[in-house]
Amino acid sequence: MAIPVTQCIIKLHEEHHNLEDYQGGVPRWCSGCGDNAILAAVQRLCRDEDLAPERTVFVSGIGCSSRFPHYMKTYGFHGIHGRAFPIAEGVKMARPDLSVFVNTGDGDCCSIGAAHWIHAIRYNMNMTVILHDNHVYGLTKKQASPTSPMGMKSNTTPRGAVLEALNPLTVTLGVQNVSFVAQGVDWIPDLLYDIIAKAYRHRGFSFVRIIQRCPEFLPKMFEPWLHDPGKTLLLTHANGLTPSAETSRIYKNQREHDPLDIHKAREIASGEDPIPVGILYQNPEVPCYEEVRGAGQPRTAEHIRAGLEAEFDKVTIWPEEGRTQPRAA
Repeated sequence: MAIPVTQCIIKLHEEHHNLEDYQGGVPRWCSGCGDNAILAAVQRLCRDEDLAPERTVFVSGIGCSSRFPHYMKTYGFHGIHGRAFPIAEGVKMARPDLSVFVNTGDGDCCSIGAAHWIHAIRYNMNMTVILHDNHVYGLTKKQASPTSPMGMKSNTTPRGAVLEALNPLTVTLGVQNVSFVAQGVDWIPDLLYDIIAKAYRHRGFSFVRIIQRCPEFLPKMFEPWLHDPGKTLLLTHANGLTPSAETSRIYKNQREHDPLDIHKAREIASGEDPIPVGILYQNPEVPCYEEVRGAGQPRTAEHIRAGLEAEFDKVTIWPEEGRTQPRAA
């Protein structure tokens, strides 16, 4: 895609961006909410990658996680429930040169938005997707979500959830054209940042599930994992994560895993105790939909009008004929 003249002029006067350049409104999440850790990691990534705020877009649906665009001083689109993916895909098709992020929750993505999620994986468009998974509908005050564990009591399951929880990792790894899958937890900030950074640098649909705490409705849900580092399995590899010496001293339960091995990735993704943290799968060879379809091609007003007229003509009934008739060429 050709670089606009205005962009070339801007490049002559490039400036370095500080962390404050990405900080929008004051977050209204509860104190201790894992969303705060995710926001801090993403803002740090934007600074380190020196992403131009005017060329960066955050798209979300509905839920606690979906307030994310309000707290980023970039372009943002707060969509409707479950529809973050088609909005982000439209942005990427029109402007493939932009850095596009999607922030979605376990209800927003895995319930009402499940169909869009599955096909977004197939399209493999170059965007970074962060699934904020706290196992509960927090914004609407404690209803069971698709990822709520069996037996969890909520306002919609007062006797306990009767279904086994959906696993977003195994679902994503089972879809054709999957190219990047990772998992992080909000209470290990250095690895959380490393995982999101790896996802951003991947060319394709980068899916990062982040297990995050909800101190308001599930305050004790992840207490065992917080107090016992052995219940976390760090996935290490030269092409994946290399934990720092400090992190390795605390989290000694580690396993070398090649992200190219999708079969091992599916096996590891099925485990919940210990929780796997790291890059499960990465395949940079999967083609991106926007490249296959030649997204971002310039279209004149006449071209757009002709296309609209052609579509309208398919359903137009011409008065003089009294029947459906295509417009004369």
